This record gives sequence, structure tokens and C-alpha cells, in this order.
Amino acid sequence: MAPSMQVPTPKTVLLLVLALILMANTHVFAFVTPASRPLKAPTNALRFTCSPAIPVRAPVFKPSRIYKLRPACSAAVPAASDMPVSPMSPATDSSSEEDTSKSQKILERPFKGIVEDVHRKAPHYLSDFKDGANVKGVAAIFFLFFACLAPAVAFGGLMGKLTEGNIGTMEMLLATASNGIAYALFSGQPLTIIGSTGPVLAFTLVLYRTAQNLALPFLPLYSWVGIWTSLILFLSSVTSLSNLVNYFTRFTDEIFSLLISLIFLYEAVKDLSSFFINPSVGFAKALLSLVIAVTTFNTSITLAGLRRGKLFTKRVRDVIADFAPTIGVLAGCFLTALAKAKKAEALPTLLIPDSFSTSLGRPWLVNIFALPIWARWAAFIPALMSSVLLFMDQNITVRLVNSPSHKIKKGYGLHLDMFVVSILTFINSLFGLPWLVAATVRSLNHVRACARFKSTEDGEVVIESMQENRLTGLAIHSLIGVAILGFRPLLGQVPLAVLMGLFLYLGKSSLAGNQMWERLKLLITDPAQRPKAAWAQKVPFKVSAAFTGLQFACLGGMWALKSSPIGVLFPLLIAALAPIRVAIEKLGWFDKKDLEILDSEDD
Repeated sequence: MAPSMQVPTPKTVLLLVLALILMANTHVFAFVTPASRPLKAPTNALRFTCSPAIPVRAPVFKPSRIYKLRPACSAAVPAASDMPVSPMSPATDSSSEEDTSKSQKILERPFKGIVEDVHRKAPHYLSDFKDGANVKGVAAIFFLFFACLAPAVAFGGLMGKLTEGNIGTMEMLLATASNGIAYALFSGQPLTIIGSTGPVLAFTLVLYRTAQNLALPFLPLYSWVGIWTSLILFLSSVTSLSNLVNYFTRFTDEIFSLLISLIFLYEAVKDLSSFFINPSVGFAKALLSLVIAVTTFNTSITLAGLRRGKLFTKRVRDVIADFAPTIGVLAGCFLTALAKAKKAEALPTLLIPDSFSTSLGRPWLVNIFALPIWARWAAFIPALMSSVLLFMDQNITVRLVNSPSHKIKKGYGLHLDMFVVSILTFINSLFGLPWLVAATVRSLNHVRACARFKSTEDGEVVIESMQENRLTGLAIHSLIGVAILGFRPLLGQVPLAVLMGLFLYLGKSSLAGNQMWERLKLLITDPAQRPKAAWAQKVPFKVSAAFTGLQFACLGGMWALKSSPIGVLFPLLIAALAPIRVAIEKLGWFDKKDLEILDSEDD
């Protein structure tokens, strides 16, 4: 289930097509918005131009809409109700945009950003717990419990295999539970879910091979690299380096978010196809696994879709939709039990360690002094790369969570978030636990699980308000901790096929609101049925297609790099997206007005 570096075989591709066909039957590719009326193609479209004569902006980068990080504590601190509703609220006039672009600093005096984040979040701390104590919160807890547990087991098992047991499933589960609890309690944006990611896994593998080549003990080397990494991240939080998020626009967000969503979908389909390819697995067992995964996925998607339907009352529809993924998991488990009662072959289940101990039986605390002195200092070099990796993963995901479309009211905490991650990275390094950062797909699904929706006149379902709280994140990871301490045998009964179906749901549901995905679907949509959004009506179709093609090229490059032997350089390409966006504007590849619409935060 975890992201890997393998190239798909022809059989895998064929099964991928099969799964996509099954997903199409559940409206994954519903290109026409329900209840929308036919729309006429725009008649006043602007022409696409590549003229170099188009004036470019000032040398200081200013996005199409500026997202300001406003201070929340100063000599004249506004009341909590007057705080900006979003961490990156758009400026309302051109003069304020110009002032912001010129005055915004990347680096600030020590601890300024962290102190401001604390002052911003402190008035809401108690309400963060009360606001999650309701039916919607319970639904989010059960859904995200499985959504966080499954990747932790998958990544832990793969990491244990790649590092020969030095860091395995139990280490991953312990880090997920403990770090998740700490992050929910002390972070600036508790809607964010932290976990392991593919790039971190790839970096750990490179570090393990380096230790072997240099005849160095892996865990002490891993610890020292982590210590240096935590120090760099700590300094970045202290100096407010996360202000770099101002240089990211929707262009970057959409590419990164779509990439992570596609990875989840691809890996789930690849794992399902492995049952058919593996000669040791019978066809009946492989087919049963596929049916169970599709049942889990279909049930979740169908029930979640009731939110936009007409059955029952709105309150009943919302409750059913909130519990949709949980009901999907139960449906998959029930089908498995039914097949077992019919004497069907046993299906693969979660691989949970039998005892609560390290994978190799080593002491929990790593002996960091087992590493030669020269290697302790040399560990700073790979720490530079891991710092870029964790910094980019964390900040882009938090930016996606803090999107204005999510109706965040309690403010942001970019620097406080990074401060917490730096402390957790330091502690995990000392105990030989994996490094965790904001996980995109899990975070976006947590956001949607905590959101209240409404239907527009066009039949679209959009976020009306957000239930910002710390209780759901705290409960999710507390349950994972309780499960690994006292319910390991029970967890070991959960079929892998059920979790693969849940992975499909996670990947698909995280596509919601991604305008790049909507523009990709627009390429094969009837022109008369295009949505009423500005990017579909005010921007010429050829311009929209060219812009989307450029984004898709960037996504393809990131996918290829991720799957290559130098996948550890993946974060550098992510960091390059912002300069690419600047180059697009300066080279005059697109009309300025078209670019502002396509890259605007407004939907």
C-alpha cells in the first residue's frame, strides 16, 4: 500500500484500467455537474498570446493574488473576532497588494512568528476541544482512525523491509500515535494530520545504503542526521522562514495535491493487481480481494454522495455522508466474514507485530555515541536535504489545509507548526523512530470530514463552515495508541483488501476542489456543459488547456523523479515550482488577466 519506486508491469497497467472502469461506475469521473443547466460557450474570450511585449511585474515576486501573513500580536492587537479568517487572506485592493509584496519579509527577528502564532491561537484553545464534541466529530474520528492506521502499517512494513528491521512497523505505529497526539495538542493548525510520506521513506533508504557503504551503524547515523535536521527546522521556525509560503500560488498547490492523490490511487490499484500477478495467490482469492476493495470503495462513495441527493432530510443525509467511509470499512469486513463462513480462502490481513517492542529487540534509545566523531559532523550534509524535504512537505500541506475555500476562522500557525515538527523530529531521532510531517491526503480528508457543506444553485456541494478543533486529531491518534497497546490481535484481523478500498476513497475524495483536476476533465467535457466558474467561462479554452498542460508536464516530471533512483531529490523539484510560476509570468506565455483567473484562489 505504501508508495514505492517500482515501475508498473503491463499486467499492472491493465488492472489499473479495470479499476478505473469500476471507479467510473461510481461517478469518479462525473464530468457533468448534477443539476446544472447547459451553458453557452463564452463569446468574449480573450486570445492566447505568447508575445514577449507583455509587461512583466516588478523583480519582487507578487502572485496574482497576495496572501498575507498578518501579525496577530503587537502593541495594538485586534480582538480575536477581528483576526483574519484565513492565514493567507487575499488583499482587497491593488495598493495593498503592492505594499504587501514590497514589505513582506521572509526572515523576521527570532521567535517573532512563533509568538504571534501562539497569541493568535491561544484565545481559541478551549473551544478547539468543545467544537469537536459532536456527531460530525465522532464520524471523523472513526474514519481517520482507519485512514491513519493503514498508511502507518504500510509504510512501517516497507521501511522495515528496506532497513532490514532497524525501523519497522512498531516504530512507525508508535511514532504515529505519539506524534499525532502531541501535534493535535500543540500545533498551530490541528486540522493537519502528520504521518510518514513516500519521499521520507526514499530518503531513509538512501541513508541506510550510505551507512552500509561507509561501514557505519545505521541507527546512530540516522539519529545524528535527524538531530541536525531538527536543528535546521528549529532555526527555520524561529526565523519565520515559513513565510516562503507566500511565494506559492494555486499553481504549486494543485500540482502537489494532485500528485499525492494519484499516488494513493495508483498504489492501491497496484497492490490489488499484485494478487493477480502473484502466482502463489489463486485467482479466486485475488478476485475476492478485488470485490471486497471495490465494495468498500463503492459503499463509501455512494453514501458520501447522498449529501447532494434528495433522499431523507438534510440532517440525515449529512450524518450518513459523514459516516460513509466507516460504513464502507464495516461493509468490507462483513463481506470478508461472510466469505470466510462459506469456507473461502483466508485473505491477507494487516501485519501487526505480536509484542510491543522494537522490530529487532534493541533498546528504544539509540546510542548516538556509537558513531565516529567525524561522521557526527558529516551527518550535517544529508541533513540539509532532509530539511528541505520535511520543510516543503510540511508547508505545502499546511497551505492546502489553510486554503480560503475551507472557511478557516481561527487563524493559522505556520511557524508554530514547524517548531512542533522540529521538536518531534529531534525526539524521534533519539529513539530511532521515523520522521513525520504533514500528510497531504490524510490532512485534506480530515478537513473535509470536519466541514459542513451546502448546495449551491448550480447543484454543487461546497464547504459552508469548518469545525476547527483539536479533539478529533487527539482522539484519532489516541485510539491508534490504545489499539497497538491492547488490541493488536483484533487489528490483525482487518483484511488488506478493505484498506485498499479505503485508500482508493482517500485518493479520490482528496481530488475535490482541485481546479487542475477539474480542468483536466474539462478537456473531454461537452462545451455546453462547462461549469460557470470564471476559469471555465472567462478564459479561452485553448489558454486553459495550455496552462493545464504545463501543470501536467510538471506533475509528470515529479512522478518520473519520484520513481527514479534519485527520488531523494524529489523535494528540490517541488521547490522549483514557485520559480517556474514566476518564469511563466515574466516570459509572457499567458495573458496577465487569464493568468490571474487561472491562478486565483477564488473558485
